[in-house]
Amino acid sequence: MKNLLEKIDYNNIPHHVAIIMDGNGRWAEKRGKLRTFGHEKAMQSVRDTINGCKELRIPYVTLYVFSSENWNRPQKEINDLMRLFHTNLKIHLKEIHEKNVKIIIIGEIEKFSKIIQKELFFFMKKTENNTSGTLILALSYSARKEILRATKNIAKKVSNGFFSLQDINDSFFQNHLYTKDLPDVDLIIRTSGEQRISNFLLWQSAYAELYFTNILWPDFRKKDFFEAIINYQKRKRRFGNVE
Repeated sequence: MKNLLEKIDYNNIPHHVAIIMDGNGRWAEKRGKLRTFGHEKAMQSVRDTINGCKELRIPYVTLYVFSSENWNRPQKEINDLMRLFHTNLKIHLKEIHEKNVKIIIIGEIEKFSKIIQKELFFFMKKTENNTSGTLILALSYSARKEILRATKNIAKKVSNGFFSLQDINDSFFQNHLYTKDLPDVDLIIRTSGEQRISNFLLWQSAYAELYFTNILWPDFRKKDFFEAIINYQKRKRRFGNVE
């Protein structure tokens, strides 16, 4: 671990890292367990990632926890996931709060039970003044739906005469997204070997660097996070310009 830290350039730390936490089900199946077992074991990876961000002073990290498409999974798995959320949500969010981390939730929160919604809103309010970093949890999230939602909101305002078409630009559109107060993503990490971004932060990741690893999410540890950061620092980010 010390050798990895020595390789990190602290003058080139990403401002916002987003992670597609993939592979929980396959991790469990490889061990002859139900897929839910993989979801249960994934929390240590979340802890390691948050701790890694704190050590490197990365101010924003977004975790893709549950996508809109995940509602299409077998009902038993969804029920098990909702039971896990209900049972462990307060414990895990309290632990994050104790690290002085601010919690933001993005996505269609209204699709969850009233009990889960209550806990989510409670911890967003409770942590709003925390200063050691910001953890964004994407829950029932779809980037396409987020963009459609923003487009409809803008169209309604224009049709009601509050704004004109000439008012619409990148920053105007950005201000209608869930992430309106957050910086764009610098680095997307995806575990499990899959090499796609799966409807995740499409607008915010226009110039993000992509890092794919074969490690299944429950096995992802701080050293793996640091290796992703080192890989990111080897990239030349041109943002469409020439060198």
